[in-house]
Formats: sequence, C-alpha cells, structure tokens
Amino acid sequence: MLKNLIHLAIGSALVLTSAVSCGRNNGDQNTQTSSQNNDTLRVVTLSGPTSYFLYRGEPMGYDYVLVDSLAHKKGMVLDLKVAKTVSAAVAMLDSGKVDLIAYNVPITEHYLKYVLPCGPETFTTQVLVQPKVQGEASVTDVTQLVGKDVYVENDSKYLRRMENLNDELGGGINIHQVDADTLITEDLIRLVNEGKIPMTVVDSDIAKLNRTYYPGLDISTEVSFPQRASWAVAPGNEALAQEINQWFSEREPQELNAELLKQYFEQTKYNSNVAFDFSKGFISKYDHIFKKYAPNIGWDWRLMAAQAYQESRFRPNARSWVGARGLMQIMPATARGYRTPVSQLNNPETSVKVATRLLDDLDGYLTEYVPNDSERLKFVIAAYNVGIAHVYDAIRLAKKYGLDPQVWEGNVSKAILMKMNPKYYNDPVVKYGYCRGTETVAYVDKITKFYEQARRQISA
Repeated sequence: MLKNLIHLAIGSALVLTSAVSCGRNNGDQNTQTSSQNNDTLRVVTLSGPTSYFLYRGEPMGYDYVLVDSLAHKKGMVLDLKVAKTVSAAVAMLDSGKVDLIAYNVPITEHYLKYVLPCGPETFTTQVLVQPKVQGEASVTDVTQLVGKDVYVENDSKYLRRMENLNDELGGGINIHQVDADTLITEDLIRLVNEGKIPMTVVDSDIAKLNRTYYPGLDISTEVSFPQRASWAVAPGNEALAQEINQWFSEREPQELNAELLKQYFEQTKYNSNVAFDFSKGFISKYDHIFKKYAPNIGWDWRLMAAQAYQESRFRPNARSWVGARGLMQIMPATARGYRTPVSQLNNPETSVKVATRLLDDLDGYLTEYVPNDSERLKFVIAAYNVGIAHVYDAIRLAKKYGLDPQVWEGNVSKAILMKMNPKYYNDPVVKYGYCRGTETVAYVDKITKFYEQARRQISA
C-alpha cells in the first residue's frame, strides 16, 4: 500500500499517468513538431497558483487542466515541462523543444517577434488590493491615491506602474518598496487582509484568486490599462495555432473554461474561524468513529476529530474546490489508490478509514526524515494537507538555507512558506514547484490548537 501512496503523492512523474511527462529537464530533446510526431503534444508551462501546481499529489491549475483536455481531445500524449520564466519558455519554443506554451504570454510588440498567439486569451489589469470599509472600497479612483501608502515589491512591474502613476499625478503617493526575497505578492495581499498594510497592487487574476481566500478585500479599482495575453506557438506554426483556436472555439472547451474560471477565481476557499463550542461534552456525532480508528495509527481520537473539523467542519457531504470529498476530504485519486470507490467517500466511516491508512503511510515514509515521534506528527499533518512532495521540498529547502529540517515550527514551516516565492520554488533543490504554504502552516496550527483545547475540555 505504501507503493500506492508514493504513486499518488510523491510528484508529477509518479502522479500523472504514463501519458504525461512533467520533468524539469530542459536539455536537448527531439525537435520534431507535433505535426511530425502526431501522438505527442510537447508543452511548457510555468509553476504557479493559476497555471500549474501539485496539490496532494495531483496536478492542477487553470492552464494545466485546459491543455490536458486539449491533448485528450486530440488523442495525443501530453509531454509537459516546467520553465522558470516566460523568457525561458519562449526559448524552449524557439529551439523546437516544445510545440506550445500553455501559459499567459503577454501579447506585446516584444513577444510577437518570437511567438504566435493562440488559444485562450486573457485580459488583466493591475488593481489596488484594499480592505472594504463598510462594504465599499475607500479608494475608487487613482487620483485618490495622493497621500496614501501603497506597498509593492521592489524591482517589479507594480513598482514601475506606481512610479509612473505618481509622476502623472504630480507626486504625493507614498510608495513603499518591499524586498521580494522576503515578501511576495501573495504575502502583501495577506498583510492587507490582516490590516498590517493599507493596500498593495497586483495583477487582476492574482487578485481574483486571492479574494476567494480573503472575501473582505476589494479589488475593483484599476490602476493600469488592460494587458492581453494568451498561449503561444512558434512563428510559422500556423497549422497548430489554427488547430488550437478551432478546438477552443468548440462548446466542450468553452464550458470547461467557464468552469475553471469559476473554480479558480470565484469559488470561495475561505474557512471562517468561528470558535468551537466544547461545552457539550463531546466533539461531534462522529466521535465513535474517531475512537474506533485513531488507535490504529497511535493517535488520540481527539486529534483526528480536530483534523476532521478543519477539513470539513464535520460535514460528511462536503466537497472542496479541488474535488476532495467527505468528512476527511479524501481526494478521488487517493481513494482509488486504497481501492475505495469514490462513491463511498461521503460515508463518514469510509472517509475516516481511508484517512487513517493515508496518515499511517505518511508517517512511515517520513520516519527517516523526522525520527522524533511528536515532531513528526506536525509533518504528517502538513503532508496530509498539501501532499508529501511539497513537504519533502520544504525539508530540502530548510537544510539548504540553514534551518532545522527535523523541526516544523519556525524551520520547515518557514521553508514551506518559501515555496510561494519564485526564487525558492525554482531553486534547484525544489522538485515540485509552487505550493500555497500559508494554507499548510495555518492548517497545522489550527489543528494543533483545536486538539490542545479538546484535550483540556473533552475526556479521552
């Protein structure tokens, strides 16, 4: 069964079917175009929160799902590679190593020298991210930024736009540059949400994605003109461009596109932090199930209840935006790996049973990395949340950057936060790219606090 878990969770080369390759090797490869090699579509994308990432061992992302659908529709093998930058992806296209860039390449005079746009086209603007005041934005026009404090990453397009806007307005905007090595766009959005900084500037697609986590933010005030972007093929490959355009104009991909836009940029991912009432003398009506299965892995049943609360708020029919289901939010691929029908995941006992098997396997696989039992528990909980592949990456990052790879708090937890920053998720020791580390760190912290309170108030 451990082999099944590894297949599900270690990484893209193991997770994806034999039809997909997700290596990072940018070395010499066959330079045939798709028209010459009709069974393979060679694609490059970038790791990131909207394009491509791994979650609990499964590949996800707006661009990934669309291009995977394209390959499936054409009956082709998807050979997917990950570049570190748009420029690197364009270079791979130019050298003939890939047929298609499945990522938003800006449609500008510069890039049009090297690519032929095709497929899904997006329009983004730079927007202010600010807290709502009585349900409304406090700044509704750029002229109102005079005298206001705006925080942006240093050496970024956001800084350049704010400096230009400041010149246009005759000065007066208090622009604060933030070191991008320590705080990135998503960190700044979080700080606005927490009230620690008044506002920041980001691209509208990133703003929309993050608003699904922070519904109290306003992102309606634009500070730039729209920027067009699309997928791209090499100049001269008009046949492939036309084929992709034709596919994208059809009903099925249009419906999928609408579904993905809603899933990634509209569907709420916010979990309220309402205090739990422990005065009833029990935690949930499923306590008997936790008591039955928790001893199988040496857990306190109250810890398993804490995890179930964080996963589903004890709703057996819960389904997350990524497709996790049931009381313990089991991914369908995980259920299949444990020979459990997906249709049974809404059964509370089935959900807990699969979860305990997964937790046991995670614990076994992390033992050599974190020998201390109580410390390893936090790593196991983190791996359950985001997938063991990202935890492995965080352990390697911690070791490289002088943190303790066997301690979660302030060490590996810090390293997994680093995996939100391109500087670090593109680091050579990182194999599995971007992950939303803030969610994982918060997940471990919330479960730990819930459990400690349950231990004080609920008898074993």
